[in-house]
Amino acid sequence: MPTIIECVPNISEGRDRASIDAIAAAVRGVTGIRLLDVSSDVSHNRSVLTFVGDAASMRAAVAALFEAAIPRIDLRRHRGELPRMGAVDVVPFIPIRGASMEDCVALSREAGAAIAERFGVPVYLYEESAASEPRRNLAEIRKGQFEGFAEKMKDPRWKPDFGPGEPHPSAGAVAVGARAFLIAYNINLATKDLAIADRIAKAIRHLSGGFRYVKAMGVELADRGIVQVSINMTNFRKTPLHRVFECVRSEAERHGVAIVGSEIVGLTPADALYAAAEHYLRLEGFSAEQVLETKLLGE
Repeated sequence: MPTIIECVPNISEGRDRASIDAIAAAVRGVTGIRLLDVSSDVSHNRSVLTFVGDAASMRAAVAALFEAAIPRIDLRRHRGELPRMGAVDVVPFIPIRGASMEDCVALSREAGAAIAERFGVPVYLYEESAASEPRRNLAEIRKGQFEGFAEKMKDPRWKPDFGPGEPHPSAGAVAVGARAFLIAYNINLATKDLAIADRIAKAIRHLSGGFRYVKAMGVELADRGIVQVSINMTNFRKTPLHRVFECVRSEAERHGVAIVGSEIVGLTPADALYAAAEHYLRLEGFSAEQVLETKLLGE
């Protein structure tokens, strides 16, 4: 069985198409890597790349990613709606086939050490790779963002796992780790009131007493004149998409606000969409084997 590891790095550039294309091309050009998707958002000023390969090709691809991104992304000039601390903000490794979570943890540590040594970017290990509990949560690592990171790193508690004791002048710092599959799922609201999105995000996120496998925040989409509940679904089997959607719809109705639509950033497992279809269509005895394409691929 071939080894398949997924990597879903987020880069702090969603507007300059030439830079995004050049960074994607650098990854695509690595032998053994298959670039599956590049999703960019202008308001977030962020792009998410999705690529797969084995451990050796992953190490080469991450090096190529940084080699292309650092000269093209300068956080001193970057503005966007989502929190960020690095030009390459986060590099997660996800086991897909023939690799374990432990394999991905080892890969994240090897890649992190190499990033720090070659590019002079401080590296923080997070999620399953974290050396201590406070560093498991990416939001805790990212607090302060690029603008506040030099001051944050003066605290011995925020000494990086690898690399220098201060941020890279233009590329900041990066979080590298191993984690389970995550779905980036956003729900857009028909209002300009960011406070409403913030209240709904607070209602659904685990940190505030909401769903166990949900992280969420309110985001303004200035280019569209609306706001968004930006969500990370960390376990879609235990907290499915449709359950979160219905909760957001209910909370929005309390404020007299409608849902404009929702979006998935990057790729998602088919099972997450099958579960939503089964729920809304009230399918009885449904199986993924009833999906034509799934049946064909299995033969």
